[in-house]
Amino acid sequence: MTTILFASMLLFFIMNVPIAIAIGLSSVAAIFSSGAIPPIVLVQKMFTATDSFPLMAVPFFILAGSLMEFGGISRRLVDFANSIVGRFSGGLAFVAIIASMFFGAISGAAVATVAAIGTILIPAMVRRGYDKPFATAVQATAGTLGVMIPPSIPMIIYGVLTGVSIGALFMGGILPGILVGFSLMFVAWLISRKKGYRGDEKASLGKIFGTFKEAILALLMPVIILGGIYGGVFTPTEAAVVAVVYGFIVGFFVYKELNIKQLKDIFVTTVIGTAMIMFIIATSSVFSWILTAQQVPQAVASAILSISKSPIVILLLINLLLLFIGTFMETVAAIIILVPVLLPVITQIGMDPLHFGIVLVVNLAIGMVTPPLGVCLFIGCSIADIKLEDITKAVWPFILIMVVDVLLLTYLPCISTIVPKLAGLY
Repeated sequence: MTTILFASMLLFFIMNVPIAIAIGLSSVAAIFSSGAIPPIVLVQKMFTATDSFPLMAVPFFILAGSLMEFGGISRRLVDFANSIVGRFSGGLAFVAIIASMFFGAISGAAVATVAAIGTILIPAMVRRGYDKPFATAVQATAGTLGVMIPPSIPMIIYGVLTGVSIGALFMGGILPGILVGFSLMFVAWLISRKKGYRGDEKASLGKIFGTFKEAILALLMPVIILGGIYGGVFTPTEAAVVAVVYGFIVGFFVYKELNIKQLKDIFVTTVIGTAMIMFIIATSSVFSWILTAQQVPQAVASAILSISKSPIVILLLINLLLLFIGTFMETVAAIIILVPVLLPVITQIGMDPLHFGIVLVVNLAIGMVTPPLGVCLFIGCSIADIKLEDITKAVWPFILIMVVDVLLLTYLPCISTIVPKLAGLY
């Protein structure tokens, strides 16, 4: 049954079948091959997987991100970031990364971050003389901060699967997100100095204050969302609803850049994005259930532990596996499939599940910008109107520094756990 499961999935991948459908069809093939499992189980497992209150946060965070994009909030974040760091060598690259960190603290999604910030900054960088591959690589990798900086949709999925506090996971992602953000800025600075990408003139205090005043309502949004969660005012799901209401009021009544006609497109985008994620969750849960029923997690744990008893070596192997899986599998699907497999391993070596969750998310985020199937790369290339092969060389320095960050997060667990512990959430 396990052989048919993996063989059929590999076949569907080769045939370029979409990831959710490939996982679902391979699960169907495995179930029918057994002859002992009623097909109705497939439907029951799919329904149960999506029938979860915490998962309701997913569509609301997607909707909130769209409202931010169309409501002028992303542009104001860009203007504020530019007034602060625009004067440095490679200043617009810094702006892209910092604005992505701000926007990630609102949307919780990488693709939304690339789309919202990239549509503004990739053309702006090109107009200032930055080459398209570099500008696109900066924005694509910066977009991954959307799933590291809280709130984060992948962290919500991980929390639902493992029972780890979603609030603690959000807090745990703060320092790793900042670490990755500053690492990307360092690489962008080195490349910009080498290529002669100069910054703007130093902004006056008046201009900085003016852009801050314009962006204050946007900057308050993550404070309200995260402050409400950590203060016990509302759950992460309720926080997503608050984000939607806040984003609508600011975009429609304050900035007045939202209108009724735009709402239709925003809702359609949200429905499509939610349907894709939920379908992946549904089919992946069946796949994961079959793996668990066939005791694959125990077999994988035994195999990894048989290679070495050293936690250092085992964690390195897990990282290599996650980096490999992330290059060709969608993040949500990878989390649902891999968590039941790897959890017994990290439990045996004494790794904190909260720490593992952060390492898992950051690892898979790298897959979003790793050729040939990095989804953030495709979004960036679409905005810049270039081919994937054009960006491949430019993105590797950023990928390498992110891998270094993953190793730091892996072997220095305090980076992920100190903030939630200090906050009393873990």
